[in-house]
Amino acid sequence: MARGLKKSYGGFEAVKGVDFRVSGGECFGFLGPNGAGKTTTMKMIYAAVIPTDGELSVAGLDVYHHEREIKRRIGVVPQENNLDDELKVEENLLIYGRYYDLPRKLVLRRAEELLDFMQLSERAEATVEQLSGGMKRRLLIARALLNDPEIVVLDEPTTGLDPQARHLVWDRLRELTEEGKTLLLTTHYMEEAARLCDRLVIMEGGLIIAEGTPRALVEEHVSPQVLEFRTDHRSLDALVPILEAASDAVERTGDESILAYTEDADALLERVRGSGTRIENTVYRQAGLEDVFLRLTGRRLIE
Repeated sequence: MARGLKKSYGGFEAVKGVDFRVSGGECFGFLGPNGAGKTTTMKMIYAAVIPTDGELSVAGLDVYHHEREIKRRIGVVPQENNLDDELKVEENLLIYGRYYDLPRKLVLRRAEELLDFMQLSERAEATVEQLSGGMKRRLLIARALLNDPEIVVLDEPTTGLDPQARHLVWDRLRELTEEGKTLLLTTHYMEEAARLCDRLVIMEGGLIIAEGTPRALVEEHVSPQVLEFRTDHRSLDALVPILEAASDAVERTGDESILAYTEDADALLERVRGSGTRIENTVYRQAGLEDVFLRLTGRRLIE
């Protein structure tokens, strides 16, 4: 639970006073562009950074007075790879277990279980530097689970993964929530947020600008259907007033593309075609979380 949470670095205020509450056993997401304050918020949650002001409790413990106990009860998957590259895969887990003073037999059993869970058993004797990027991300998740944490903090857990590896990680994260673990997730991938998050907040400029379930956010902030039109600059200028007259909302996303939000894409497309305006390409899709962010901030999540 956070209330009025702030973090400043010198004269720069990275997080400007945010409120949120995470329920046990849910996956709670933080979305936003780079510099929005997501990672700083996450670092305060896992006690790597002390807040400048406000209230923050993790697993029922105040971060100002119970830093060490919080660290014992959570697992962290950082954005950067901080594995020991020269050690073997299993050794990374065994050495990490020492930080928690876990019995060696328990660490050996947990390491074996987690490598199997993340489909890394066959690479247990390989060095980390021999692993692919996707395998390293999976090993980071396995490491974060070694102490059987109540809460798992994942900062961009699938960045750089190919689709197959990403889906594997998603499956494993869903299994964790089914086991009752609480997940805190930052991501740039809208599909990832929609698939995994029970609730989420959208951050920009150190503030929370929207909160809710993925479906509720889409229903609240954008129309259900989106048409994206691409054409040359001159034709796009001519298209704008036509779309504004017939759409619920219009967002220009570049010199040669524009988005139109509507309840009836077929009727809108017919009207555009009837206008005789030159269109090079039209894409139809259902509205999603990135459209929510675009409507709220005027820019895309990944820039």
